Parts: sequence; C-alpha cells; structure tokens
Amino acid sequence: MDIKLTNGKKTITRSKEQYEANKNHFKMRGYTLVDAVKKEIKKSKISDIVDKVVQLKPKKKTRKKKWKN
Repeated sequence: MDIKLTNGKKTITRSKEQYEANKNHFKMRGYTLVDAVKKEIKKSKISDIVDKVVQLKPKKKTRKKKWKN
C-alpha cells in the first residue's frame, strides 16, 4: 500500500513499510500525510477583492535635453 506525503510544494509516494521505518526522517524534512493537510477552499466576494486592489500611480514623464549643434 502506498502513502502520499507532502511538504507544501512537493508530493511524494512511498510504500507503507518505508514510511513506518523512516517516520522521523520524513517529519524532520517537513513531510506530512496528504490526508492530514486537506485545505478548505474559501470563496471570495468581489467587494473583498476590490478593497485589496492597489491603485497604480501615473508614470512620471522625463524631459529630453536639447543638444546644441
């Protein structure tokens, strides 16, 4: 039986025997069982998104120097 482990970025699959033998090693490296990490998906509203939008500043215009010939 295979067990899936994740550290947030990467997901790996290992056999149950290998996982049981190296439990401390996986824990030290930051891996936990995928079943224990299930995240809730939060739906956002448009009003929440609009409040967090940062208004962009207009670009400053630079003047070019005139060259004398």
